[in-house]
Amino acid sequence: MAVPKKKVSPSRMGMRRSHHALPKESGMECSNCGELKRPHHVCASCGHYDGKEVVAAESVKGVVRL
Repeated sequence: MAVPKKKVSPSRMGMRRSHHALPKESGMECSNCGELKRPHHVCASCGHYDGKEVVAAESVKGVVRL
C-alpha cells in the first residue's frame, strides 16, 4: 500500500488546492426586460431568449433566479 514518506506541509497542500475553488457564475442583462440572467438561458423574469418569447411569462415565475 502506498504511504507518503513525509508530512505534506500546509504550504504545499494549499498550492495543490489552489485550483479547487469554484468559478464565479457569470451573468448578463436580458435584452427584453433588463433583468440579470445566465448566458444562453431563457430569462427567468420574462421568458425571452434571443429576442423572442420562448416561454409564457406566467409559467416562468416559479423559476429560481440568478
